[in-house]
Amino acid sequence: MLLRVHNIFRGMALVLATGCSDAGYRDVAIALGPCDSGISVPHGFCATVFADSLGSVRHLVVLPSGDVYAARWEGKGRVGALLALRDTTGDGRADLVDSVVNSGGSGIASRDGFLYQSTWSEVLRYRLRAGALAPDASPDTIVMGLPRSGHAARSIVFDTLGRLYLNIGAPTNSCQLMERGVGSMGRDPCPERDAFAGIWRFEAARLRQRQSDGERWASGLRHVVALALHPRTGDLFGVPHGRDDLHENFPQIYDERRGARLPPEVMYRLEEGRDYGWPYCYFDDSLGRAVLAPEYGGDGTRHTRCETSPAPIAAFPAHWAPNGLLFYEGTQFPARYKGGAFIAFHGAWYRPPPNNGFNVVFVPVEDGKPMPRFEVFADGFAGRRKRPLHASHRPVGLAEAPDGALFVSDDAGGRIWRITYSASPVTSKPTIR
Repeated sequence: MLLRVHNIFRGMALVLATGCSDAGYRDVAIALGPCDSGISVPHGFCATVFADSLGSVRHLVVLPSGDVYAARWEGKGRVGALLALRDTTGDGRADLVDSVVNSGGSGIASRDGFLYQSTWSEVLRYRLRAGALAPDASPDTIVMGLPRSGHAARSIVFDTLGRLYLNIGAPTNSCQLMERGVGSMGRDPCPERDAFAGIWRFEAARLRQRQSDGERWASGLRHVVALALHPRTGDLFGVPHGRDDLHENFPQIYDERRGARLPPEVMYRLEEGRDYGWPYCYFDDSLGRAVLAPEYGGDGTRHTRCETSPAPIAAFPAHWAPNGLLFYEGTQFPARYKGGAFIAFHGAWYRPPPNNGFNVVFVPVEDGKPMPRFEVFADGFAGRRKRPLHASHRPVGLAEAPDGALFVSDDAGGRIWRITYSASPVTSKPTIR
């Protein structure tokens, strides 16, 4: 059903400050652009609301036409769907909204005249129709019968050869004999690694594939929702959701403070055939190495069994829940953003505010390599209460428009923002963390 939407927004100006109490990170103040969206962005940028009240909007993609497509979860009174949005007036806000109903999902990507969306157990392919906003309502099934779990958000990425990469998240925190049980040891070997906790590769044009028809491309990754291909190098990068409950399950080893700051969320350049360690190992940024998880005999410092775990290229505060990753290739933003990485953090469940995510950060990239530092680029999504059940908005997906605008989606309030840059170049760099 095609809807024409009329939105009226009131202009507003806010000034927010965000801080980080972890060792190794410094406070940063973010100046707001004089725009109407209620989130903070650096000076010279403008964040406006492209669309609102859409339901649980997850990942999104912008086509060369400027049309925006987004995956939506089922829930919050809305059915699952592939959403289609268009700005017909050029004012930066969607006034046409259409949808194709399905069982709901998280990942979305476009290639060769098709849209691909992942649901809880499938990857569907929709044909785009010339002159129409919504795609054909009868999709092909590319992958079917995927294993279901609580970590069922599946991101879709294509490489330069057109092969499809899909994350399949682990169903548990750390593969314990008793899930999240105090002192419960881990199953060894962990059987979840056979069908979960990795990246699988499939042929994009082959219909009705099973998981066994694909190949497990990388393993030992708990849940990589933030997944993207570097457009210049062709390398695949990911920012997995790290494990939780070190203090809650092993209080004799980790006090509450260590449990809140370990393990950090980390960014990897992913490689075929590599094992990234979950659930046996996790990265400790204070030690600069992977250490053995307590479920497998670790004491917080021991690194036996983890010597070959790949080192991350960047670390972020623990439990922030990375859900979106984008390498910016546009020319609208100042030159320092060209080739850099934006990461959308969904927000921590139990890490105390204010330093618990609900933001979009920027990671500079030099010579094709992300740098081990970051800065908060957009904040204020959660509103007054930075708690998952109370947050007004929670960032999920990132997409770049043909004109270089950055789109950010939200699955709590159902909003999509459009961030643009129009002022003179920023003269002073934001504080680096």
